[in-house]
Amino acid sequence: MSDKRDLLILGGGLVGMTLALAAARKGLSSHVVDSADPAELTAEGFDGRASAISTASWNLFTNIGLADRLEPYGCPIASIAVTDGMKPGRIDFQPEPHEGSLGRMFANRTLRLALFEAAKSEPLIAWHAPATVAERERGEFRVAATLGTGERLEAALMIGAEGRASPTREDAGIAVAKWDYRHRAIIAGLTHDKPHGGVAWEIFYPAGPFALLPLLDNPAGQHRSALVWTVAERDAAGLLGLSDRAFVAEAEKRMHGVLGTVAANGPRSSYPLGFHHTVRITAPRLALVGDAGHGIHPIAGQGLNLGLRDVGALVEVIAENLRLGLDPGDAQGLARYERWRGLDSFTVALATDGLTRLFGLPGKLPSAIRRLGMAGVQRTPALKRWFMDEARGVSGALPELLKG
Repeated sequence: MSDKRDLLILGGGLVGMTLALAAARKGLSSHVVDSADPAELTAEGFDGRASAISTASWNLFTNIGLADRLEPYGCPIASIAVTDGMKPGRIDFQPEPHEGSLGRMFANRTLRLALFEAAKSEPLIAWHAPATVAERERGEFRVAATLGTGERLEAALMIGAEGRASPTREDAGIAVAKWDYRHRAIIAGLTHDKPHGGVAWEIFYPAGPFALLPLLDNPAGQHRSALVWTVAERDAAGLLGLSDRAFVAEAEKRMHGVLGTVAANGPRSSYPLGFHHTVRITAPRLALVGDAGHGIHPIAGQGLNLGLRDVGALVEVIAENLRLGLDPGDAQGLARYERWRGLDSFTVALATDGLTRLFGLPGKLPSAIRRLGMAGVQRTPALKRWFMDEARGVSGALPELLKG
């Protein structure tokens, strides 16, 4: 026997589950299927990563009722400091006092816990996890997935939200442009004796960006930050194999004392870095969201925020379909989603790729040219405003759910 709903969301991570909750706010029912065990995803130490949630993404969480759950755990980003190897010519992005922060930092585990708790209490969400998809079907009037258990789930629209290696995207035959940066991001938690002041540091070195991201103090009152250190793939194993003391010593060399004395806080992890972008993000009765459609370098911390913009746009398009008496998988609505999100995600992807390559050029002359350009931005209020609006996610045509 099948259970038919409005949406069949394949992938229940940060983007997929946010989509299910946002859709429920509009009265849309969904199946959410994920291969991972929720208990493992929310276990202590499973994922040491943290995410910068932009102003627009925070508006989305507020509008779908998650803000109260998340507010106590988010560290406001008061400013962003961008520098080429800590040499003169840095940019400081700091909003006006009435504008609030540039975003908030959350541990990914905290985001998952809030999303999963909300999903459990939402009757419009049928959550199947851990579960495998044995077969996907897309017909003229409906879509379906048969699970490994034999259970059959039906809906009007299928959504691929499984991340970079999306089997739904591959099953649909959607072509992908991609390349490997041959870099790896090393993730580590740090404690330090100087307060970070809510400053997010993006320090560029030829080997890759070195980001220090502010977190809330721990219960003992220790100041904390998350480190995202990009290194060449060939150097990653050596750094990961260092003792905590040796690893921190290497990190401190690149920090120039901005956080004072530093200590390791928790285990290190890493993941490879690559770029991919699909030629399209829709097919008949199918839409892709998040990393299933676009995977970018974490250089500007925009990967998750891009996926959340996909969520806002797709939910708005589907809700408009219903208002007009059309079903969620209507081709005209999907075409609007394609136009709305295709260009924005591609533009951000190219920009992050360009920054990665620009700051990866070694030598004194490229460094001098970069610092000259950065100094120019620092002295040009209109340019700084444009960059800050991009970082906060408030530029361009925003979906209603992402507006304050």
